[in-house]
Formats: sequence, C-alpha cells, structure tokens
Amino acid sequence: MTLKTQAIRFIISGVISAVVDLGLTWALQIFTGAGPVLARSVGFIFGTLTAYLINRRWTFQAKPSYKRFFMVAGLYTLTYFVNVGLHTVFYRLLTGWDWSDSLAIFVAFVIAQGTATVINFFVQRIFIFR
Repeated sequence: MTLKTQAIRFIISGVISAVVDLGLTWALQIFTGAGPVLARSVGFIFGTLTAYLINRRWTFQAKPSYKRFFMVAGLYTLTYFVNVGLHTVFYRLLTGWDWSDSLAIFVAFVIAQGTATVINFFVQRIFIFR
C-alpha cells in the first residue's frame, strides 16, 4: 500500500477517533467539571483504542500481534504525555486569555492532537507496521 493511501486512511481513522476523544474530553470538562488532565486522559484512552483498532485492520492491514500491540501501547504512552501536556498548557493559557471553555478545549485539543498524530503516524509506519 502506498504512503498516500496509508496517510489518507490514517487521517480518516484519526477523525473518527478524534470525535470519540474530543467528545469525551469536552463532555467531561463541561458537564462534570473534570479538570483538563482527567478529561483529556479519559478521552485519550478511548480515542487511542479506537485509533489502534481501525489502524491495525484498515490503515496498515496488519494481522493481530501482541508484539505490535505492546509497541503501539508504548508509543501511545509516550505521546500521551505530549498530548495531555500540550492540551493542559494550551487550555490554561487560552482560558487565561478569557476564551470560553468550549473554544479553549477545542483549540487546545487540535494543537495537542495534531502534534501527537504526526508523531504516531511516522513511528507506526516506519517501525511498527512496516
């Protein structure tokens, strides 16, 4: 499969996963008053599970493998800290500028998720699902 096809599929699966991720993050922060770290962590976990399942089967068309699963788990553990850290920093920065909670959550999410997505795609393509 070509790089272009994999990238397009990765983006589509990322959009689906982002809906799960952002939806949970936003709902937890707005409706339950959860802080950005807790809300982002829960969203990240469910978004990550969604992404892994779609990417393994559809994007990279790989057979189930415990080795790959643990490699992806290790990668997502590292990008968790990047993602949640960036989300927290930008959420606090933007709410400090008097942005609405919903807009601050969304912008912080896009910055954090965008950074993590680029890292995840290249590491998965080059090392995990080659």
